[in-house]
Amino acid sequence: MILPIVAYGSPVLRNVAKDINMDDPGLSDLIADMWETMYRSNGVGLAAPQINRPIRLFVVDTLQIFANDDDGETKSYPDAPGFKSAFINAQIDEVNGKNWSYNEGCLSIPKIREDIERKDTVTLTYYDENFQQHTRSFNGITGRVILHEYDHIEGKLFIDYLKPLKRTLIRRKLDDISKGKIKVDYRMVFPK
Repeated sequence: MILPIVAYGSPVLRNVAKDINMDDPGLSDLIADMWETMYRSNGVGLAAPQINRPIRLFVVDTLQIFANDDDGETKSYPDAPGFKSAFINAQIDEVNGKNWSYNEGCLSIPKIREDIERKDTVTLTYYDENFQQHTRSFNGITGRVILHEYDHIEGKLFIDYLKPLKRTLIRRKLDDISKGKIKVDYRMVFPK
């Protein structure tokens, strides 16, 4: 089932998400719905708070970035061919490496993209959709997408990394998003 994406300004996007009870019988269906929602919205990652669920769950598929690279941009990424997984109750163990800038966007903040600087490697411990625990390091575009989605379960958004002047410059666009004054090709719900 395709779920609506929660828009910027919704309180759920600013709360630290709660751990998931792995015995939840609806968890597998929720993960399947998140995959379907993410693909329908043309995303490469989606966190549970973005579908109004305040739980520590996100999905990432960077395989499609490499598969759909027509201009060769991914040749410089060290994580080919990408990675696909659900991340349940993820906890970051370490973020390190050099800083690199990339033009990020977010399904909850449509039509705004900004260059965001992040470290290039993240190590985290998480459970996958089969409830197997992993501790693994990710880099390249996969590491970046994971950090972006992890921020969602910590109540952070990519715009939080912008300098104050840049945030001031996009304030009107952010206000329009929170008021529903935006057209996108996927379902969204806006704060009341």
